[in-house]
Amino acid sequence: MDIEGFVRRNIESMDEESVKRVLSERIMELKDIDIETSMKMAEAVVYEVKKTLELEGVDETLREIVSYPSAGVAMGEMGVGSRGEGDFFVHRKIAEIVSSTGTSAFINPSAQDDGGVVKTSAGSSEVYITTAVDGIHSRLSEYPFLGGFHVTRAALRDVCVMGSRPLALLSDLHLADDGDVGKLFDFTAGVSAVSELVGVPVVAGSTLRVGGDMVLGDRLVSAVGAIGFSETPPTARKRAEAGDVILLTEGSGGGTITTTAIYHGLFDVVWETLDVNFIRASEAIMDAGILGDIHAMTDVTNGGLRGDAHEISSTTGVGLEFDAEAIRSMINPRVLEMLEDLEIDPLGVSIDSLMIIAPEDIADKAMAAVRGAGVDVAEIGVVTDSGIPLLNRDGSAEELRPLFREAAYTQIKKMVGDKTPEDFDEMKRMVEEAARRAIEKKDMVVQMIRDR
Repeated sequence: MDIEGFVRRNIESMDEESVKRVLSERIMELKDIDIETSMKMAEAVVYEVKKTLELEGVDETLREIVSYPSAGVAMGEMGVGSRGEGDFFVHRKIAEIVSSTGTSAFINPSAQDDGGVVKTSAGSSEVYITTAVDGIHSRLSEYPFLGGFHVTRAALRDVCVMGSRPLALLSDLHLADDGDVGKLFDFTAGVSAVSELVGVPVVAGSTLRVGGDMVLGDRLVSAVGAIGFSETPPTARKRAEAGDVILLTEGSGGGTITTTAIYHGLFDVVWETLDVNFIRASEAIMDAGILGDIHAMTDVTNGGLRGDAHEISSTTGVGLEFDAEAIRSMINPRVLEMLEDLEIDPLGVSIDSLMIIAPEDIADKAMAAVRGAGVDVAEIGVVTDSGIPLLNRDGSAEELRPLFREAAYTQIKKMVGDKTPEDFDEMKRMVEEAARRAIEKKDMVVQMIRDR
């Protein structure tokens, strides 16, 4: 529970003593303390929040700096983090803020790619440094080892698909005030298991409480970053071109499939997700010496194949044509059975496959290399010049569109639904305005500091 957030929401609609009393009761629900101590905590929170609201006489510019450009649209309403149309839109706005800095990168967030890349010199040679970061699946807070295992794989995947060899891992741990310290160790063990399996060391990290003293409970919110390098330009999505062949490795899922299995009581499926086949497949391609001839690689994660196909088409202008049965053949049979039994669209969730886009002769070499590493792979489609991602199924073609949210894979997600809100255009306008104001604020502060 965010006790500071509780006070901020209620300080103007309730009298101060009522806010303290109710907050004190909520605190005792989560902490084993007496009424006197909980009341003192409540009084301290109310005091601090009230001080932040005393802005009379504060310089107008400083007031703008300490406030944020409210969009009037909540994360859940917009579908942020739910790997669908709303999420993609917000990420494009974030990329615009980053791009407004004028700083250069070989691949920056505006490419909506898996990782970012900078080019630098090492002696007389040029090298490409790739970075990526992924957050733990929100529903794996109670399963720290699995959360750490899968988020580490995710970060490594994002480096690998850019054509980089992973060099190092970073771990960022945030555990709420009442969380058992054992969660830290279990998460780190999950990270370290992947580290050991692929031979990439964990070199640094940070451990903090979620919200410090202001968030009660035991929620784990953590992330893992990965760093890699290559001596050849990365396999960015923008290199895909008409005539290329699309390959897909077998996917057994990661955090999303694990969450689906656990929260439907299908624990045996969790075993299917515990592998490092993606990294092995990527390394096999690098070892085969064909990386420079591959036009694009990506992991089928954000919003499933629907989301990835949409992102590739929208950022490159090419079309993609897929064969539905070929895709099904590359989903782990036990995972596919679970998804279909639960009526979850396999194309709308993360299955953690490696998708490779390459000229036909290179695609043959890629399949041989991947199979040589013990990972199954198949041709699932071709790149066209239509500009539209299409799925061929039962003799007919349908456009692959991302849903507003990824396919609902838990009961609570099914309740929330994946339908686009009727006022989505207005929500986008409000979000765009908030992003614009954020850029203006950034520009103002940068100029002020430079003028000092």
